[in-house]
Amino acid sequence: MARRSKILSGPLIAGALLLTSLGLGGIAMSAETPAAKSAGGGVTAAHAAHAGRTGHVMAASPAFSPEDPDGDGYIPANPPVTGVTPSTKEPPHRYFHEFQANCSVSHTKSDDPIVYPQQPGASHNHTFMGNTTTDAASTTASLDAGRTTCKAPGDKSGYWMPTLSNGDKPVLPIGPQTIYYKAGVTDYTSVRPFPKGLRFVVGDPMQTAEEFRRHPGFVEGWECGDSYFNVEFPKDCPSRPDVQLNIRFQAPSCWDGKYLDTPDHRSHMAYPVVNPGTNNNVCPADHPVALPMIEFKMAFPVNGDLSRARLASGPSWSFHYDFFNAWDAPTLKALVDHCVVGALQCDARGYDQTHPEAGAALDENYELP
Repeated sequence: MARRSKILSGPLIAGALLLTSLGLGGIAMSAETPAAKSAGGGVTAAHAAHAGRTGHVMAASPAFSPEDPDGDGYIPANPPVTGVTPSTKEPPHRYFHEFQANCSVSHTKSDDPIVYPQQPGASHNHTFMGNTTTDAASTTASLDAGRTTCKAPGDKSGYWMPTLSNGDKPVLPIGPQTIYYKAGVTDYTSVRPFPKGLRFVVGDPMQTAEEFRRHPGFVEGWECGDSYFNVEFPKDCPSRPDVQLNIRFQAPSCWDGKYLDTPDHRSHMAYPVVNPGTNNNVCPADHPVALPMIEFKMAFPVNGDLSRARLASGPSWSFHYDFFNAWDAPTLKALVDHCVVGALQCDARGYDQTHPEAGAALDENYELP
């Protein structure tokens, strides 16, 4: 597993800054608020105050996903997962238990089907990867019917994050980005696939710089050249064609087994915790179902002077991302079982170069054989 991704040509950097053909319009027109869809709907006073401070515009009225017809913010899993207790087993130690979803940028849009469902243009601008149809109206069914920029055709999930700009120029990742699916718990054999339709937000656009630094998903912060663990965009980013801005950020991987979404788009998920008296990571008792831990490893083709760099959601520490699961269930299960449960370091085919004898989960077309 490569620790960093730096290599990029000068022409590609220049080209990326001009990628307006992907549908970029105005950036940072509105703030995304995790609590905008509260149990009763609407925008809280705290978030409205934040919007006023940052000059963003909030959605005027709540709207609800067709998958949440009563508008209470809860989308029940059908069926729910019951009778699970967090696993404290210690399988044979293996350093890797992961595979990659390699997905390219598909489009940009000021939409967010999780936080602002059915409200086109209500969000700040997002950079979307994976499903090419993701927009404010997206549902599990619509994503299922869509196409994908991921190497595996079975991954029709939606992945999105706030658009990065440098001055007035958007900076969009070029080519397949690395999205790891890995075990977040010590008992990697207990990890099961995501349920279809699960969705959640990772991080918080309204977090402070200190909250970003202390976030359980924080891995190495913003990186550039030999500068790591930055909360702000690095000021010493070398202006060289082989250098670009990177970030790695991990998602919660423990599920309550009950809901595909909750009003704050986070409460149904939790990060693993340390099992008392051990060094082992386990799921908490109220979120006992171990799922893959997603880790975004994004590479932005920009370097040099980053004093004018900004996310559509605000400053560097407002970084966050969204995930809406629309994997073909048998394909996802094959990859999870072969690579995560099987303790391999797999590429997007489910192939581990250091263990060729294990074979691959998918064929040369990244499909089930």
